[in-house]
Amino acid sequence: MTLIFDNPYPDLTNIPLGINIDKSYVMALLLECLETASPTGYTHTLMNRLSVEAAHLGYKMERNAKGCGYIRVKGSNPNSNRVIALSAHVDTLGAMVRSVHTNGTLRLTSLGGFMANAMENEYCTIHTSSGKSYTGTIMTNQPSVHVFSGARDLKREESVMIVRIDEVVNSKADVEQLGIRTGDYVSFDARPQHLPSGYIKSRHLDDKASVSALFGLLHSMREYNWQPVHDIVIIITNYEEIGHGASFIPQDITEMIAVDMGCIGDDLNCKETDVSICPKDSSGPYDYFMTNRLIALAERESIPYAVDVYPHYGSDASAALRGGNDIRAALIGPGVHASHAMERTHEQAIINTAILLAAYITE
Repeated sequence: MTLIFDNPYPDLTNIPLGINIDKSYVMALLLECLETASPTGYTHTLMNRLSVEAAHLGYKMERNAKGCGYIRVKGSNPNSNRVIALSAHVDTLGAMVRSVHTNGTLRLTSLGGFMANAMENEYCTIHTSSGKSYTGTIMTNQPSVHVFSGARDLKREESVMIVRIDEVVNSKADVEQLGIRTGDYVSFDARPQHLPSGYIKSRHLDDKASVSALFGLLHSMREYNWQPVHDIVIIITNYEEIGHGASFIPQDITEMIAVDMGCIGDDLNCKETDVSICPKDSSGPYDYFMTNRLIALAERESIPYAVDVYPHYGSDASAALRGGNDIRAALIGPGVHASHAMERTHEQAIINTAILLAAYITE
């Protein structure tokens, strides 16, 4: 094998792409994804729905043993030795029943990394192993200032968070009669809204905004009859929030773009209308040539973008590299405000993320 240590990509064309991404399709799919519970470890319902959607678009979603999905698209250049993976994840933050209190409330253990106060007073759904579901509200064990003198100053942490179940339960036995037990999943209500201004505010835009962008690419290929130059593999992962979503990927992949939310705040440049291009996160730097290629393509396509370093962040590309896969890797995605809390992005960022990806796979 010949090792190449300089720029492996051909000169960039100066001709704008001119590919259309159907905003109405992308937004409709996004809202449906947001309304479908998929806390990490409990993603089968949404993964099955996306498998059906892929088939509707004329593609097959294959699944690996842990449920990750792969959609392959043939490139137009039979002589290309590049196989490009584009990944996004359906798993979201959530919780699991740790135990049942004697008063009939639930103690939680978190799934994914978030602040306890970010889920306080949120509506939720308990998904039992028998297939039944029950609604509830997440709160502290001192939920009222009229009763608890320390309610305002109580440190919000996992040990004080409970679920008040919307059923007549007063004891642990009452809860067990419902079929709720330790290990049942708890999803947070997303409460998505697509506003006339173009903003989408919801929980779990991380990373369902990117999933909808990737399916927008597939939809565009079908509707407008175009294909990538190189073979691509759309990877939909289901364990990203706990770090091993794309730890294993098909061995023919040579480069990978993780498509995940861009962060906003502190010394960062990204806005909710921007496409984020991240040269480095907590896992280290991404591929120099891929990152610069994406920047050049964003400028060619007149896409508003920002380049930011994310010190408290990891991606599916990070997991793939740590898993020993011999790939180049990059990270982009729509700008999302208040990540892992009540998030917000803009339709422009999602559509432009898809356009930037289209530019990359057609060069």
